[in-house]
Amino acid sequence: MSLHGAPSSAELVEAVREWLERDVMSSTEGRLRFHARVAANVLATVERELEVGAEQHTAHGERLASLGVADDAELARSIRDGDLDDRLDEVSAVLRADVDARLRVANPKYRS
Repeated sequence: MSLHGAPSSAELVEAVREWLERDVMSSTEGRLRFHARVAANVLATVERELEVGAEQHTAHGERLASLGVADDAELARSIRDGDLDDRLDEVSAVLRADVDARLRVANPKYRS
């Protein structure tokens, strides 16, 4: 049950995206059609983030903790300072998982 009731944020975003794809893009051309497509792609990204963002945030924190760092800034500093040089396989696995998570939201077509 949601405090805000129905429709949910995800449902609203989906409805606007579908309207853009179905009605706006099919009845426009040129610049307006292009901008409608860009807007629909943005909304699709927001939909994916709403769907998996919280789970990904938790998993990202767990991956960072497995390396003994609290956040991305500390990870970058540890890499730069050579503190994790003896754990390069672990660091690589964390970074690959993070990139995969970002691509899952930004553009799933680019995932390997």
